[in-house]
Amino acid sequence: MPGAREADTGDYELARPAANTGPAREAGSAHPGVGLGPVSDSDGPSGAVEVVPEQASGAAPTGPHGPGAPSLTGDGTGPGDDGDYELARPAVARPEPLHASDPYSTPPYGHPGPWAPAPPVQHPTTPHAEGSGLSAAIPAQARAPLDPAPQDVPLPIPEDAAPDPWRNYDPWAAPAPLQQNGGAVPTVTQRRGRTRKTLVFAAVVLALLSGGVGGVVGAYLQRNEGMTRVELPQAAKEAPGRSPDSVAGIAARALPGVVTLHVRGSEEEGTGTGFVLDGRGHILTNNHVIEPAGDSGEISVTFSGGETAKAKIVGHDSGYDLAVVKVSGVSGLAPMPLGNSDSVQVGDPVVAIGAPFDLANTVTSGIISAKERPITAGGEKGDGSDVSYVDALQTDAPINPGNSGGPLLDSRARVIGINSAIRSADNGSDLESGQAGSIGLGFAIPVNQARRVAEELINTGRATHPVIGVTLDMNYSGDGARVGTKTADGGPPVSSGGPGAEAGIKAGDVITEVDGTRVHSGEELIVKTRAHRPGDRLRLTVHRGGADRTLTLVLGSADGD
Repeated sequence: MPGAREADTGDYELARPAANTGPAREAGSAHPGVGLGPVSDSDGPSGAVEVVPEQASGAAPTGPHGPGAPSLTGDGTGPGDDGDYELARPAVARPEPLHASDPYSTPPYGHPGPWAPAPPVQHPTTPHAEGSGLSAAIPAQARAPLDPAPQDVPLPIPEDAAPDPWRNYDPWAAPAPLQQNGGAVPTVTQRRGRTRKTLVFAAVVLALLSGGVGGVVGAYLQRNEGMTRVELPQAAKEAPGRSPDSVAGIAARALPGVVTLHVRGSEEEGTGTGFVLDGRGHILTNNHVIEPAGDSGEISVTFSGGETAKAKIVGHDSGYDLAVVKVSGVSGLAPMPLGNSDSVQVGDPVVAIGAPFDLANTVTSGIISAKERPITAGGEKGDGSDVSYVDALQTDAPINPGNSGGPLLDSRARVIGINSAIRSADNGSDLESGQAGSIGLGFAIPVNQARRVAEELINTGRATHPVIGVTLDMNYSGDGARVGTKTADGGPPVSSGGPGAEAGIKAGDVITEVDGTRVHSGEELIVKTRAHRPGDRLRLTVHRGGADRTLTLVLGSADGD
């Protein structure tokens, strides 16, 4: 057939010249969705043609010519046609692409030149439903051959399908934040977990480093005893003044009037304490303190400020264990005020000052533990001439050898007693042995009794003793003080014309009370008697012949030693 190509295998369909189609047959307007492509022939006209879909094998044509339109065989002409026809290539053939294949399967955009700008991005659209719109204008049998290759129309993604990050990838779009490498963006929980892990790791590393550095520094400091000088905290300096009724305040007022005595005799020496009585230089102390000096010994007095002076004995009495010495040529003396021992109550605070074991100006404190304790001290000679009878004040203020003769002070720094004896653990009493210390049992001569004796010693050089005028049986073991039946020299036990005889006391009577106070021994009766002055009136309870009677007695007087 003239103008026809060599026969191709497969089905053919008619192609009408585009110029004869009229306005309704212009390219791209007759049937939207039907592709147009260039077809050329060496013998016939060339131009755009409309490709009419072929019919199924054995079916009548349903094209523009209607049913029964003849198909071309052989010469390419048929009845009812007024133009030249040419055989079109099979519908499955596609034009050869003008450029290399796109590995990303981007849609073709026609004939882009090498310098043409990038075509706009085509976003996927929802495909038309079958049987609606333009899709219904072309039968499915006709559409299938025209689109044998898969097109880039996105298919619906099932809800349960895994997301594909490359499906909607736009190569020309700006990079998304934090997706330069194409990785997935971590969630908020993942970011918090990473931050928490980082912080924990950093804390562990910091702890290890701190421990290591601390250990090294600690070891260095231990070896080198620190890097700097040690400066310990200390309170600021305070004012020296103290409350007058405090121990410090009492001591500050009393110490200028307290002295330390050093006694030296031909055979022995000792140390004791005393205190200033007046501005004339009289000092009161214990008799057993100055006793080592005898008649030719030496007594040195040291004041609290360190000054020393020689002293002489004015008078002494072993029965009261008191003595007075005097210093001469000393000015600025500080006499100590005397209190009233009758006003002292058990539990009152007291302060003792002395030189225990030659430690001058030692201050101790305590309370009054008891009153009117009948004690006897001394007796080392064995004949009773050195025995002291004291109706003492008991205190728990520490008193030791060397405190003897020192003052016992009340809360107003007044003297209420003279420290004289202590109860030791080794023997009944210890005045200056230096073999035992205080166990909290100290005894002081009441100041009322000491004052009277001191006045007599200063004025007359001797002290008087109050007496009953009877001889007591010191070996009596019963309760009370029994009057003896005979004396050592053979004289009467009740002195004729004495206070006892005038009161009606007889030999063998047992005295059980003095002024209503019970007495249990002869020593207690002597102590109670010496606690009074000569001329004082006593009321005695006497047991005789199985009956008690009360007697009134006026004390007499006797010179002391």
